[in-house]
Amino acid sequence: MFQRWSKAITHVSKIGSLSNLKFVNDVCSGTRHSYAKVAAAAAPTIEDKGLTREPVVNLDKMFWSKPCSLALARDSPLRVEEPNYEGIKRFILRLMMFYSKQSKSIRGANVVYRRIVSQVDKPPIYEVFNLEKTFKTTFSLLVLHMWLCLRRLKQEGKEGVEFGQYLYEIYNHDVELRVSKAGVNLLLTKWMKDLEKIFYGNIVAYDTAMLPEAKQGDLSNVIWKNIFSDDGTSTPDAAALHSVQAMARYARLQASCMSLTDIEAIVSGNFMFTSLKQENKSAKGSQ
Repeated sequence: MFQRWSKAITHVSKIGSLSNLKFVNDVCSGTRHSYAKVAAAAAPTIEDKGLTREPVVNLDKMFWSKPCSLALARDSPLRVEEPNYEGIKRFILRLMMFYSKQSKSIRGANVVYRRIVSQVDKPPIYEVFNLEKTFKTTFSLLVLHMWLCLRRLKQEGKEGVEFGQYLYEIYNHDVELRVSKAGVNLLLTKWMKDLEKIFYGNIVAYDTAMLPEAKQGDLSNVIWKNIFSDDGTSTPDAAALHSVQAMARYARLQASCMSLTDIEAIVSGNFMFTSLKQENKSAKGSQ
């Protein structure tokens, strides 16, 4: 799995012009059928029927703020610090490679993934963007936030890609548990392979839509196809347009903020994505 992720990163890094957008579109359309099958088999029902699809905030006023670091303050109660044992206990743990670079990276990757899950599994993201909470939407949002983290890690070169491998393994294990929990126990390997193809296709599509030469609406169109659309259409419909455009601004803002976030805060998991609760309150107040 580590090798597959490294190959995918290498492949993504080679995409450098708008001529590759056709390839991305082919990947997305090619995986859409698999996506529909996986979503239908895994969990076609809404998990939280209390969520509304009606706009509850002024989406046009959201996610226009200036990018800033997402690192948690030193005195934040949300910080996760490395355990600092002393004496014989530290000696034994050192012998057990507890303080090795690999062990620290795995612990950090677990914290990073918990930050992703915290943003994706809670109601605000569905309320703000008017999404129903289904297996499909949750999986799509997990992939979006994984892309944001992997994109930032890739900026650190080889070490960032290596950390991304640990993060991907944790993500992959979590998705397998989610699929199994949703009731897919037969042919689980097949579903996971389909979801893996979707993951790689989405990553390539998001990266390409962020290239300097990409068109203004490319990211919105990719987000529409990957997260909102149920029929594989390439552009947002009128009903979802404001939500899709708001999520595109959200993704761009998070990407910019993560680029401004110190790598130590990233790999230790001591950062938080933009609070959607706060954005929700601000948008309501501006109406």
